[in-house]
Amino acid sequence: MSDEPNRGAPDRGIRNARPEESGDPWTRLPSMAPGTASAAIPTVPSGAAPVRNTTAGRVRTVAEPTAAGPTGPAGSAGPVDGPFVHTGRTVAPSPLDPGATLDPHAIHRTLREEFPLTYDPLLRAWVLSRYADVATALTDTRFTHGHRPGDPPCSRAHVDVDMAELRSVTERTAYVLARRIAERPQADLVADFCHWLPAGTVAAAVGVPYRDMMRLVRGRAAGALAGECGGQIAVREKALASFLGNVLADPDQVAALRDAPTALVARAWAESLRRDPPVQIAMRRTRAEVRVSGGIIPAGASVALLVGSAGRDPERFREPDRFDPFRDDPGQLTYGSGFCPAVLLAGLEAEYALRALFSAMPRLRLADGFRPDATGLITRAPRSLIVRPGG
Repeated sequence: MSDEPNRGAPDRGIRNARPEESGDPWTRLPSMAPGTASAAIPTVPSGAAPVRNTTAGRVRTVAEPTAAGPTGPAGSAGPVDGPFVHTGRTVAPSPLDPGATLDPHAIHRTLREEFPLTYDPLLRAWVLSRYADVATALTDTRFTHGHRPGDPPCSRAHVDVDMAELRSVTERTAYVLARRIAERPQADLVADFCHWLPAGTVAAAVGVPYRDMMRLVRGRAAGALAGECGGQIAVREKALASFLGNVLADPDQVAALRDAPTALVARAWAESLRRDPPVQIAMRRTRAEVRVSGGIIPAGASVALLVGSAGRDPERFREPDRFDPFRDDPGQLTYGSGFCPAVLLAGLEAEYALRALFSAMPRLRLADGFRPDATGLITRAPRSLIVRPGG
């Protein structure tokens, strides 16, 4: 069986991998080109013990400014002008380090515990990794706000949305897609379901013919429904893939959610957004000095928010690595709490995905020996979900 991606139609063959989506759906990341002499580069405080990046299996050295400049947290140099010399000092691991795409969690743990505020030369930004700091940066007016669906500016932009129609088209699209794969001996839910449900829902809502939806729905047609949120189709696809992967990976969750009421499905959906957010890194800029864990971020600085790290902060969540829809300390940072079609559609797609899949395939399970593997640095989700529709 070929492993080549097949996205021409939802009822074509299975494929096991596809290219990573490019760009940050919330805001564009800075250039990854090597920094210039004016870039802010961190140093380790004098006398501090070297910190090794055990995930990458090496010590990363950086260029250290030779001239003094404004300082952030203790031992971290702020932007300076002047020559740089290479030193043997070690710095915090980077979320962009080799290996991070397969397992970013060890890097996130080190950042939360030892470097709650650090400057990353690859991102060209200060990095925040703890839940309290990331949540502040997403809501505090001292940070510029990129477009995050559900935040107040987004909520004010949508006043004429027919909820009943959204629910109807989401349900109809989910059941059509589920029935297309129900009779197969094996299927890939990412390629054959998750990729099509967000686009198909928008297509149905704006009256785009099914055969044209992939050509039109990711651009102009999507904007007819959701404005800026039209670009969230790719994010919803990844979020749905992670959600289905979390549910199907645990037979107990399958049993609990098979015929679950809407409220419980919504809790499971929020829990998946916490544990495996589709957007791992969001960028902001400070309007003024901001004190956070580990020091002070200067005004006018770029800040990288590690949403994926914040969702697994043990200071905020008990057993943060565990997927638990019944947890009593829920919370997620992917979406704001306000009214927004993209947020509503994402929740509806999660609910009707489960109902349609389990209705069409009561014995649905992951294929023998298959376990979902998420990949990606900026956005993250399983690239495939190989299932046995007939059990």
